[in-house]
Amino acid sequence: MLLQWESNRDEDAQVAAATSGNGNLVFGDNIGNVHLINRLYEITTFRAYEITLILAQQVQHSTFLFTIGEDEPGCNPTIKVWNLAKLDKQGNPTCVRISRAIPSYRAVPPTALCVHTSLTLMAIGFGDGSIMLYRGDLTRERKNKIKVLKDANLSITGLAIRATGKQTYLFVAMQNSVFLYNITVKDKEFKSTLDTMGCARKCSVLAESMQDSHFMIGRNDAIYCYTPDGRGPCYAVEGQKIMLEWFRTYLVIVAKEAANVPRTTTTISAKPNTIEPIPPGVDKHIITVLDIQNKFIVFSAPMVSVQAVLSEWGGFFILSGDNKLYHLDEKDLQSKLALLFKKNLYDVSIRIAKNQQYDAEGLIDIFRQYGDHLYSKGDHNGAIEQYIKTIGKLEPSYVIRKFLDSQHIDNLTTYLQALHKNGQATEDHTTLLLNCYTKLNHTDKLKEFIMTKDREVDFDVEIAIKVCRQASPEDALLLAQKHGKHEWYLRIQIEDKQEYKKALEYMATLEFEEAEANMKKYGNILIENVPNESTQFLKALCTNYKPSNKPLVDQEALNGYTEQRVDKASPEDFIHLFLNNSERLVEFLEHLVKSDTRWSTLIYNTLVEHYLHVWSALDNDVAKLQYEQKVVRLLQNSEARYDKDQILILCHQHNFRKGLLFLYEESKLYQEILRFHLCEGDSEQVLATCKRFGHQDPNLWVQALWSVAKNKDAPTKLLADILAYIAQERLLSPLMVIDAISTSLTCTLGDVRSYLCSVLRTENEQTQADTELTEKYRADTLKLREQIEAIKNNTIIFQGSRCSACHHQLELPSVHFMCQHSYHQHCFQSFSENENECPACLPNNKKLLDIIRAQEQSRDLHETFHSLLDRAEDPFSLVADYFGRGVFKKLTVITDTDKSLPTPTKLEEPKLNYGPGAEARLRLNEGKSSISGKIEPRRAGYDVPTLITEERFRNFVKPDMYSSSLEANISGTGSGLSTPRGNSAKASPVPIREARILNSTTPKSSPIDKSFVSKTPIVPSNPFETDDYDESKNPFANDDDDDDANNPFKDDDNDNDRAGNDDDDYNRNLNPFGR
Repeated sequence: MLLQWESNRDEDAQVAAATSGNGNLVFGDNIGNVHLINRLYEITTFRAYEITLILAQQVQHSTFLFTIGEDEPGCNPTIKVWNLAKLDKQGNPTCVRISRAIPSYRAVPPTALCVHTSLTLMAIGFGDGSIMLYRGDLTRERKNKIKVLKDANLSITGLAIRATGKQTYLFVAMQNSVFLYNITVKDKEFKSTLDTMGCARKCSVLAESMQDSHFMIGRNDAIYCYTPDGRGPCYAVEGQKIMLEWFRTYLVIVAKEAANVPRTTTTISAKPNTIEPIPPGVDKHIITVLDIQNKFIVFSAPMVSVQAVLSEWGGFFILSGDNKLYHLDEKDLQSKLALLFKKNLYDVSIRIAKNQQYDAEGLIDIFRQYGDHLYSKGDHNGAIEQYIKTIGKLEPSYVIRKFLDSQHIDNLTTYLQALHKNGQATEDHTTLLLNCYTKLNHTDKLKEFIMTKDREVDFDVEIAIKVCRQASPEDALLLAQKHGKHEWYLRIQIEDKQEYKKALEYMATLEFEEAEANMKKYGNILIENVPNESTQFLKALCTNYKPSNKPLVDQEALNGYTEQRVDKASPEDFIHLFLNNSERLVEFLEHLVKSDTRWSTLIYNTLVEHYLHVWSALDNDVAKLQYEQKVVRLLQNSEARYDKDQILILCHQHNFRKGLLFLYEESKLYQEILRFHLCEGDSEQVLATCKRFGHQDPNLWVQALWSVAKNKDAPTKLLADILAYIAQERLLSPLMVIDAISTSLTCTLGDVRSYLCSVLRTENEQTQADTELTEKYRADTLKLREQIEAIKNNTIIFQGSRCSACHHQLELPSVHFMCQHSYHQHCFQSFSENENECPACLPNNKKLLDIIRAQEQSRDLHETFHSLLDRAEDPFSLVADYFGRGVFKKLTVITDTDKSLPTPTKLEEPKLNYGPGAEARLRLNEGKSSISGKIEPRRAGYDVPTLITEERFRNFVKPDMYSSSLEANISGTGSGLSTPRGNSAKASPVPIREARILNSTTPKSSPIDKSFVSKTPIVPSNPFETDDYDESKNPFANDDDDDDANNPFKDDDNDNDRAGNDDDDYNRNLNPFGR
């Protein structure tokens, strides 16, 4: 039937979305209208959106229609739910819900919509790869829980929800991948990738009517199927896929085909049963209907263009590009089969009938017709094959009458043998079969009819055995043995003749699989009647089974093959046979454990359980000790694969003390060991447990303390020992110890007197030691300050008369240091490691600098600080120690004004000189780096920070030995060394602490911030700068100006004066001999 449909509002409107269900075909156009078509092809149109409709889905078997569209430009799309059964005053469906689809902070177009039929799950895919998952009643906005899923940035092209009995899955198709979400549990969705290739929009569908509910996607080369377990089959259907639709068991594929591709298939015509050719030179769409179950194409036709494919009312509809609606109906099964029968395509009809769940009688009728067709064609062999398939439903006489002719006896014999094999033969059929053998003169077959050997059985041996069993069991045994009916042989021996040993001997000759199966079946009877022989047989069956009628060494082993197959059954399958014979069970399990250790956990658990059961029931101490040793040896066996938790439960049930303690120790459950001894009241073992495992779990002592304190019967010595160890290892603070002891009702002050006295004595000694150390540090600090002040303000007289290296009389040239050490020049050159350091003071100065450098490096060790803080016995001491290192100081550089930073001056390596005045020249070289960065900027109107080198720092430290704590806090000694600020060109070296503060900044500061801050620098005064200084006290002063010729720095001073003191980077404050 053809239906012409156009938009009632705008002839240019295009279909944007199409769906069907609940007796309606639903079309949404790109101007916001929704068109409903009922079964009478009546069109109802209503306005759903002001701008456009993007997606729509009609829930199957429900009156609710879900749409997504735009009411305002530039905004996120709007979700609307329409109740088609409830109309408003204008006769339009009622909108029961309106909400925004907002997957992110910006507007994203939706690309896929999927609503589950239960109306409790909805998924919306967007162009940015995000998926909004709605849970709850979808018809009510307030009862929804929304979850946004996003793992990629590509557009979602298809969604499908599949709900099984216990699991719910969301299939997602993208342009380059297919993946699956398990959305069974709320907020616990997890993703699994199914494939790394995807599909375009509308090219995915869920085949719900199939048994596995495959999720199908269409690509250019084939149709791919997926299940929650992974990738499924694929169907080779070529062509550029436009859309996929599922109808019953058919997959409707719309593919694009170029105009230049030759094709003889014609298109669907508007007139029923008429086909017209496609105009030449026009691209077309090929509609292909694929029968998935039977795996062949049932329909294929071209169309100029296809907009949508829908299924409803038992057929499916195709909307063409010019808005024409075509309806395709499926032929009923009988019509299909009738058509196939007319064409004698019985094999295809059989396949279709099976897939359509055709009843057995119908299939038998098809087989019969197929057989009749082959019989009429003279293919008697093929006809017999089809008639054999009718055995059990079709009366055998129908077939037998056809082949009673003598020339068809061979075919009749084949049919009668099939009757016997299928258990449908009667005595008459057996007689007829024997007559056929006689007429054919097949005496050998007649003899082998009962005693068939080394070939297929031509009759039902079991029926023959059943008959012989009633008349003559011996003949039945012979027949069963000849035809290898081992089960029948054993059944007759065991049930009829009660020959258990013969049955067991016969079972020992069988192959492994048969012996195992029969032992499982008759094991109970055999264990009950012949327990010893049965146990021995099970030992062989579960270790290394060899049939008794075969040699122990295979021919392959004799030929040199070393690898031999070892057949052994699983002992777990036979443990239940020994429920009434525990003695044989122990024998069986012990044999298994001795022969091999690679058994399952059940074997070891059962053996231990039996040991413990017997051990607890024994009264004989000797026998009880033997079983106890067996259990302990088995538990201590490193190769034993027992379940520790299960054995622990068994030991608890039987109160097996050694097993409990061993398993506790193996599992490192030291707390349980201690708790066990505490419950037993064994104070010696409590103390021994703490001493043995206390180094691995120090909390054992704490637990022991609390337990002993609460136990009124605990001995006093145990409490004293525990307190002594806690005090020794400092496991608890004294207050916590007192808190624990205070819970005791029997503990007295005398019990803890020694502990308290020890703690107080230790605290007193520590306090006294800290006080003495503080006083020593204070005295040392004062001494250092005095020495620094003396160096800054007083004249230093070098009085050394002997070389500090060789201890000989000092002779010129010599080298003098501020630390009062003097050296011959050649001795200094030989012994010095650093040309700027005194060899005698260098070790101590290096030690101090290493400590300070280590403190500087550890300032940013944030994680280390917190880790130490968590484990520290005294957190306040640790924090105080870090305060001493300067970790929490915000260090800045202070200058006069806040101006731009000048270009830093490159530091030059000092030129080394020796001889008289060597130390002065060293100080001169040290100062060049500072003066070059200080004089020029001041002319420009701003200051830069004073750079303090390590050599200058070492010159201010007296080479005395101090404790490590004082050295670690040496940076704190500069608080009293600061001098009045000034802007003089000559300045003394900046004190150490202030220098470090001036040259540091916050950790996140930039390099510019580290070198410039708008504050005035602290510049100490020069003791040689005052005019009233008595030059007579200066041992290096000259009486007249002519002596300046001997001054090695005179030329440099003159050069600096001529240059305006701009080019020389020497800082006069660094020269202790300058004037």
